[in-house]
Amino acid sequence: MDKYLVERFFRESDVAVLLVFTAFIGVLMLPFIWFFEPGVFSLDAKRIAIIAASGVLYMGAMLFYLQALQTEEASVVAPFFQASPLFGYGLAYFALGEKLSATQMAGGALIIVGALIVSLCFTPSPPSPAGGGRKGGGAFKLRLAMLMLTCGFVLALATLIFKIFAVEVAFWTTTFWMFVGEAAFGAALLMIDSYRRQFVDLVRANTAALLSINASNELINLGGGLGSRYALLFAPLSIVQAIGSTTTLFVFAFGVVLSIVYPRLSRENLSGRELVQKGIAAAFVALGVALVAH
Repeated sequence: MDKYLVERFFRESDVAVLLVFTAFIGVLMLPFIWFFEPGVFSLDAKRIAIIAASGVLYMGAMLFYLQALQTEEASVVAPFFQASPLFGYGLAYFALGEKLSATQMAGGALIIVGALIVSLCFTPSPPSPAGGGRKGGGAFKLRLAMLMLTCGFVLALATLIFKIFAVEVAFWTTTFWMFVGEAAFGAALLMIDSYRRQFVDLVRANTAALLSINASNELINLGGGLGSRYALLFAPLSIVQAIGSTTTLFVFAFGVVLSIVYPRLSRENLSGRELVQKGIAAAFVALGVALVAH
């Protein structure tokens, strides 16, 4: 759904504007959380600032993700989220004392290998001056790798902060102030004139379609995000993130099915070479997740 939104509404616009909608969803959640958890204002200013910073970091990570999604297929971008558990392993080890077994380390390595495999693209080289045919060559997508590895690290850091305070304070109190941080990020975007103009123009031109599709997407994202964060209360950060790495497999499956059944919604490359490449990458990721969660 992220890819569909970017393709349809943000092909010529800055994808940062899409995060304004994410911020709005968080704002709408605030009064409900406050009603059921009246102690949200009992925290001191320092803790509030740190938790809110995790919301800002999360939005920053999503910005890198959307920028990558603007030029790449969803099934190519999604595997790079597997880098987040590896960053999470290191951060959790130093900050929380969570230790990894040799099996988990091996699983993490397989996850990274899967992400690297799918990040390679094979493009035709120009014909040789002697009149020879085109020769295939591999090209590493450096921009994609840089954007998504940065996204993975920032996302892992935001998740670490959330886990620390969710365990120490309370889940919903931490969620409240994280949403405040996300709202602050969205407000900052609207203070920039070019983003504000793009946001207004997009809403005016595509009010019904943009709001209905994006509202559905944001609600799905909200549910998945809350579920993932709630799981942090019961399991190590690295395990939760590794299990969440199955996103890649779902994105790959959904992309293939939609490209066949409803190509207007998804335009994945279904050539034999691409399917084999992505299938091998997905297999590495699945095996890696299985080892990490062992």
